[in-house]
Amino acid sequence: MKNSTSGFLVGLLAGAAVGAALGILFAPDKGSVTRKKIRNKADKIKDDFEEKFEDVKTYVNDAIGDLKAKVTKAKEKEA
Repeated sequence: MKNSTSGFLVGLLAGAAVGAALGILFAPDKGSVTRKKIRNKADKIKDDFEEKFEDVKTYVNDAIGDLKAKVTKAKEKEA
């Protein structure tokens, strides 16, 4: 993934978190209900972020592996 793509994902998740928090805070519920909703939403956002982070990590590791293979192949051609 390009840097702009990962930045977009982070911005999207941050925007979703802020929007969800504001929506919950302005809802006419009891404080305990609001806190529970915020906690549940935060857990969901954290899980989504971890999943996306794993996707990015896998992509980077694959790209590094491909690059190492190309470097090794280039070195073999020189020798």
